[in-house]
Amino acid sequence: MTPLDARTVAADRTSRAALEREGLDYRLVDPGDPAQLAAAFRAIARGFLEEDPGEESVQAGCAVLAERRLVGVYDPSGSQAEWPVATVGSWSTPLTVPGGELPMWAISEVTVAGTHRRRGIARAMIEGELRAAADAGLAIAGLTVSEATIYGRYGFGPATWDTSWTIDTRRAGWAGREPRGRLQYVDREPLAEALGEMHERTRAFRAGEVPGWPLLWRQTAGAAPGERHASEVRGVRYVDAEGMLRGAMAYRIVESDADWARSRLEIRHLVGETAEAVSALWGFALQHDLIGTVTANARPVDEALPWLVSDRRAAVSKVRDREWLRILDVPRAFEARRCAAPLSIVLRVEDRLGFADGTWRVESSDDGSCRVTPATADEAQIDVGVSELASMYLGGTTAVSLAAAGRVRGGAESLARLDAALRTERAPHLSIGY
Repeated sequence: MTPLDARTVAADRTSRAALEREGLDYRLVDPGDPAQLAAAFRAIARGFLEEDPGEESVQAGCAVLAERRLVGVYDPSGSQAEWPVATVGSWSTPLTVPGGELPMWAISEVTVAGTHRRRGIARAMIEGELRAAADAGLAIAGLTVSEATIYGRYGFGPATWDTSWTIDTRRAGWAGREPRGRLQYVDREPLAEALGEMHERTRAFRAGEVPGWPLLWRQTAGAAPGERHASEVRGVRYVDAEGMLRGAMAYRIVESDADWARSRLEIRHLVGETAEAVSALWGFALQHDLIGTVTANARPVDEALPWLVSDRRAAVSKVRDREWLRILDVPRAFEARRCAAPLSIVLRVEDRLGFADGTWRVESSDDGSCRVTPATADEAQIDVGVSELASMYLGGTTAVSLAAAGRVRGGAESLARLDAALRTERAPHLSIGY
């Protein structure tokens, strides 16, 4: 299947008309116009409270934006009429789902200028993205969010969760096994290549993952122009006993003003193809000389770390939502994934925007393949909103827990059977932001 080029999808007419009534111009940013891209990139940096980027950073960022579908909202009456007062970017990317992949409309670069709040801009942009995705034939959309209270109103639900760790190394100790392979220091450019290679080799392991892109890995490795703390970033890779690359880690060390021997090691990204590689990279960090604390973000909720230290109470974790999904086509979304148990159940899905609204019979066979057909409302066994269905889709949230919160309605047996079918061996996880 030829990947969809989202740049070929026209700007949504409904959103354009809604914002025209506000005196605003909603249109696609021309990916071939360097001036338009540069103004949009600077507006995005402003929207995310970043410093105004330098020329090298602008050029690198514009190269990424040029590969995406970027919508800008412009105010012709403003003093910076060439700068968009709001932005949203999107592209089509494979989303790892249980047993396979599904093309997803990835949404990013969502900003609204502080001068233009409460004018319906965000609603027009997000709903416009959903209509564009549905018109393009995609069954699901996704994003990572800076605020957790915004996107549920558009039918998105949190579908992956991650863990942030803070570990007191002197108390934690180390209980992991001695690796059979070797750890090697690596310079920033090769580190970026190793991180990208390992991500591509491992992203099929976890539902929720998406491909990365070269600038992301160069930023993570401290090799991109204008990257904050770039000179402090270091990297190691892990090769197995046969000399094959199996893992890589980018990190930086922040010296302690109070006690140099208790400095902090911040893991920027850790990826391993094997359990041994992940263990070896954690071991490097936790046993590093002169380090009193190790921190790491965006780790899987079923991370093996607590079993790799002698005192698990020295490893303090915080769990939060990571990736939010929005189902647009129930049959196509569920037929793209595999189920862990046979299932025949009727779901009544409520979607106020209409994309997924309806009653659906979801069936899976012994081989895990899934089939979805329309059903009648009086056959429904479970009533679920589209955002809750998205939260359950990858197996990271159970129908039973949502029912306990009053977010899903159905009989106990039906809920349990749905959960058994949607469960996964590994917790869904997204290791990067987009």
